[in-house]
Amino acid sequence: MAYKCTNTISHLSKPTNKVIHTSSPYDRSGVYRLTCMTCNKSCGGQTSWNLRQRYKQHIRYIKNNNPQSAYALHILNNQHEYGPIEKTMTLLKPLKNTSLLTPYEQFFIQAFHKYGTLFPYRTPANPTHYSRWPSTPPTLLHDPASRTVTFTVPAPYNATPHKCNQPHPALPGM
Repeated sequence: MAYKCTNTISHLSKPTNKVIHTSSPYDRSGVYRLTCMTCNKSCGGQTSWNLRQRYKQHIRYIKNNNPQSAYALHILNNQHEYGPIEKTMTLLKPLKNTSLLTPYEQFFIQAFHKYGTLFPYRTPANPTHYSRWPSTPPTLLHDPASRTVTFTVPAPYNATPHKCNQPHPALPGM
């Protein structure tokens, strides 16, 4: 019986196919919050790109006086200040599954509205073409006893309820 060592220098120096997770949330995709530096109101958004790319797109809309997003519309209409990505953009829910982007975005937008931090014109009662609100807003049920949050987004966005069994630090009071 013979033994052969597999930990050779050439084996250890080969590149691996393992995905290395970056420590920066701005290199990830998912649901995010943009906060106005002047009034501290927020809007929620989603992206399958990384957050840096999406932030650059929002800033390009502002610089070109092109209100293609709720954030750009708010900054341009109110002549408020936008700031660097580190002060204005927060990753709320990292997601790779693009089919979950809209339900989670709706969940956070409703939470912002509930706590009075949403830009005033992006609400379920006053949707704009910049908003993805369906005709009936999603429902949010928070059960402190079981520490669960259940939200339902009406069709065509999603007809099934989703549960999150962890409190989310981005939402006040939860």
